[in-house]
Amino acid sequence: MSLIKSLQDRSGNQCELCASTSNLSIYNVPPNGYGTVDDSVLICETCKTHLENPASIDSNHWRCLNESMWSEVDAVKVISWRMLNRLRNEGWSRDLLEMMYLEDDVKKWAEASGDGIADDDKIIHKDANGVILETGDTVVLIKDLNVKGGGFTAKRGTAVRKIILVHDNAEQIEGKVEGQQIVILTQYVKKM
Repeated sequence: MSLIKSLQDRSGNQCELCASTSNLSIYNVPPNGYGTVDDSVLICETCKTHLENPASIDSNHWRCLNESMWSEVDAVKVISWRMLNRLRNEGWSRDLLEMMYLEDDVKKWAEASGDGIADDDKIIHKDANGVILETGDTVVLIKDLNVKGGGFTAKRGTAVRKIILVHDNAEQIEGKVEGQQIVILTQYVKKM
Protein backbone atom coordinates (compact mmCIF):
# COMPACT_ATOMS: atom_id res chain seq x y z
CA MET A 1 0.00 0.00 0.00
CA SER A 2 1.34 3.48 -0.84
CA LEU A 3 2.28 5.96 1.89
CA ILE A 4 -0.49 8.40 0.96
CA LYS A 5 -3.12 5.63 1.00
CA SER A 6 -1.88 4.35 4.39
CA LEU A 7 -2.04 7.86 5.87
CA GLN A 8 -5.50 8.49 4.40
CA ASP A 9 -6.75 5.25 5.93
CA ARG A 10 -5.18 6.03 9.32
CA SER A 11 -6.53 9.59 9.44
CA GLY A 12 -9.94 9.02 7.89
CA ASN A 13 -8.80 11.28 5.01
CA GLN A 14 -8.53 14.39 7.18
CA CYS A 15 -5.71 16.50 8.62
CA GLU A 16 -4.29 14.62 11.59
CA LEU A 17 -3.81 17.91 13.44
CA CYS A 18 -6.88 20.08 12.77
CA ALA A 19 -9.29 17.63 11.05
CA SER A 20 -9.57 19.72 7.86
CA THR A 21 -10.46 17.69 4.76
CA SER A 22 -9.08 20.03 2.07
CA ASN A 23 -5.63 20.37 0.49
CA LEU A 24 -4.09 17.40 2.33
CA SER A 25 -0.49 16.35 1.82
CA ILE A 26 2.21 14.22 3.44
CA TYR A 27 4.47 15.86 6.00
CA ASN A 28 7.61 13.97 7.09
CA VAL A 29 8.35 14.86 10.71
CA PRO A 30 12.02 15.85 11.08
CA PRO A 31 14.59 14.69 11.96
CA ASN A 32 13.19 11.16 11.69
CA GLY A 33 11.28 11.99 8.50
CA TYR A 34 12.34 9.11 6.27
CA GLY A 35 8.95 8.93 4.55
CA THR A 36 7.44 5.98 6.41
CA VAL A 37 3.98 5.69 7.94
CA ASP A 38 5.49 5.95 11.44
CA ASP A 39 7.29 9.27 10.85
CA SER A 40 4.81 10.99 8.52
CA VAL A 41 1.45 12.66 9.01
CA LEU A 42 -1.32 13.78 6.68
CA ILE A 43 -1.85 17.52 7.13
CA CYS A 44 -3.68 20.40 5.48
CA GLU A 45 -2.03 23.32 3.71
CA THR A 46 -2.67 25.71 6.64
CA CYS A 47 -0.95 23.44 9.18
CA LYS A 48 1.94 22.81 6.78
CA THR A 49 2.45 26.54 6.18
CA HIS A 50 2.52 27.25 9.92
CA LEU A 51 4.96 24.38 10.57
CA GLU A 52 7.37 25.47 7.84
CA ASN A 53 7.06 29.22 8.43
CA PRO A 54 6.79 29.99 12.17
CA ALA A 55 6.26 33.71 11.46
CA SER A 56 2.89 32.88 9.86
CA ILE A 57 1.43 31.09 12.90
CA ASP A 58 -2.16 31.93 13.83
CA SER A 59 -2.39 30.74 17.44
CA ASN A 60 -6.17 30.31 17.27
CA HIS A 61 -5.81 27.72 14.50
CA TRP A 62 -3.71 25.57 16.85
CA ARG A 63 -6.38 25.26 19.53
CA CYS A 64 -7.10 22.03 17.63
CA LEU A 65 -4.13 20.55 19.52
CA ASN A 66 -6.45 20.08 22.48
CA GLU A 67 -7.72 17.03 20.54
CA SER A 68 -4.77 15.96 18.38
CA MET A 69 -2.22 15.89 21.24
CA TRP A 70 -4.00 12.75 22.49
CA SER A 71 -3.44 10.88 19.22
CA GLU A 72 -1.95 7.40 19.42
CA VAL A 73 0.34 8.26 16.49
CA ASP A 74 3.79 9.30 17.72
CA ALA A 75 4.43 11.66 14.78
CA VAL A 76 1.21 13.57 15.60
CA LYS A 77 2.24 13.80 19.27
CA VAL A 78 5.66 15.14 18.25
CA ILE A 79 4.16 17.92 16.11
CA SER A 80 1.61 18.73 18.82
CA TRP A 81 4.35 19.06 21.46
CA ARG A 82 6.48 21.24 19.16
CA MET A 83 3.61 23.57 18.29
CA LEU A 84 2.50 23.87 21.91
CA ASN A 85 6.07 24.88 22.79
CA ARG A 86 6.16 27.46 19.99
CA LEU A 87 2.93 28.89 21.42
CA ARG A 88 3.90 28.57 25.09
CA ASN A 89 3.26 32.30 25.65
CA GLU A 90 -0.44 31.52 25.26
CA GLY A 91 -2.04 30.45 28.55
CA TRP A 92 -4.05 27.62 26.97
CA SER A 93 -0.88 26.21 25.38
CA ARG A 94 0.99 26.06 28.70
CA ASP A 95 -1.99 24.26 30.25
CA LEU A 96 -2.02 21.65 27.47
CA LEU A 97 1.76 21.14 27.74
CA GLU A 98 1.41 20.44 31.45
CA MET A 99 -1.17 17.73 30.68
CA MET A 100 0.75 16.14 27.83
CA TYR A 101 2.79 12.99 28.37
CA LEU A 102 5.34 11.57 25.92
CA GLU A 103 7.32 8.35 26.17
CA ASP A 104 11.08 8.98 26.50
CA ASP A 105 11.90 8.10 22.87
CA VAL A 106 9.01 10.22 21.54
CA LYS A 107 10.04 13.17 23.74
CA LYS A 108 13.61 12.87 22.47
CA TRP A 109 12.28 12.99 18.90
CA ALA A 110 10.11 16.04 19.73
CA GLU A 111 13.01 17.88 21.38
CA ALA A 112 15.32 17.20 18.42
CA SER A 113 13.91 20.26 16.62
CA GLY A 114 14.95 22.63 19.40
CA ASP A 115 11.37 23.74 20.16
CA GLY A 116 10.98 24.13 23.91
CA ILE A 117 14.68 24.73 24.52
CA ALA A 118 15.99 28.13 25.58
CA ASP A 119 17.86 29.92 22.77
CA ASP A 120 21.11 29.85 24.78
CA ASP A 121 20.90 26.04 25.14
CA LYS A 122 20.03 25.21 21.52
CA ILE A 123 22.51 23.22 19.48
CA ILE A 124 23.18 25.02 16.21
CA HIS A 125 24.74 23.17 13.29
CA LYS A 126 26.96 25.26 11.00
CA ASP A 127 28.86 24.32 7.85
CA ALA A 128 32.54 25.05 7.20
CA ASN A 129 31.65 28.66 6.29
CA GLY A 130 29.52 29.26 9.38
CA VAL A 131 26.19 28.99 7.53
CA ILE A 132 23.43 27.49 9.69
CA LEU A 133 22.29 24.04 8.59
CA GLU A 134 18.76 22.67 8.89
CA THR A 135 17.27 19.22 8.47
CA GLY A 136 16.49 18.65 4.80
CA ASP A 137 19.27 20.88 3.46
CA THR A 138 21.64 19.80 0.71
CA VAL A 139 25.37 20.05 1.38
CA VAL A 140 28.52 19.38 -0.62
CA LEU A 141 31.59 17.63 0.77
CA ILE A 142 34.65 19.88 0.72
CA LYS A 143 37.14 17.08 1.49
CA ASP A 144 37.53 13.41 0.58
CA LEU A 145 36.26 11.39 3.54
CA ASN A 146 37.06 7.75 4.33
CA VAL A 147 33.81 6.08 5.40
CA LYS A 148 34.55 3.81 8.33
CA GLY A 149 32.84 0.46 7.90
CA GLY A 150 31.62 1.46 4.45
CA GLY A 151 34.68 0.44 2.51
CA PHE A 152 34.68 3.52 0.27
CA THR A 153 35.79 7.13 0.16
CA ALA A 154 33.20 9.90 -0.16
CA LYS A 155 34.76 12.23 -2.72
CA ARG A 156 35.04 15.99 -2.44
CA GLY A 157 32.22 17.65 -4.38
CA THR A 158 29.69 14.91 -3.59
CA ALA A 159 26.23 16.36 -2.90
CA VAL A 160 24.45 15.00 0.17
CA ARG A 161 20.72 15.70 -0.03
CA LYS A 162 18.12 15.79 2.76
CA ILE A 163 20.58 15.84 5.63
CA ILE A 164 19.50 15.08 9.18
CA LEU A 165 20.96 17.02 12.10
CA VAL A 166 22.39 14.98 14.98
CA HIS A 167 20.32 16.61 17.71
CA ASP A 168 22.85 16.29 20.54
CA ASN A 169 26.04 17.15 18.63
CA ALA A 170 26.44 20.42 16.71
CA GLU A 171 29.42 19.04 14.78
CA GLN A 172 27.64 16.07 13.20
CA ILE A 173 25.00 15.54 10.54
CA GLU A 174 23.72 12.41 8.83
CA GLY A 175 23.15 11.84 5.15
CA LYS A 176 23.23 9.24 2.40
CA VAL A 177 26.36 8.83 0.29
CA GLU A 178 26.44 6.05 -2.31
CA GLY A 179 23.19 4.71 -0.84
CA GLN A 180 24.58 4.37 2.68
CA GLN A 181 23.53 6.48 5.67
CA ILE A 182 26.66 7.97 7.25
CA VAL A 183 27.62 10.52 9.91
CA ILE A 184 29.53 13.52 8.54
CA LEU A 185 31.37 16.23 10.46
CA THR A 186 29.96 19.68 9.70
CA GLN A 187 33.48 21.11 9.25
CA TYR A 188 33.74 19.10 6.00
CA VAL A 189 30.56 20.32 4.32
CA LYS A 190 29.28 23.45 2.60
CA LYS A 191 25.58 24.26 2.31
CA MET A 192 24.26 24.59 -1.23
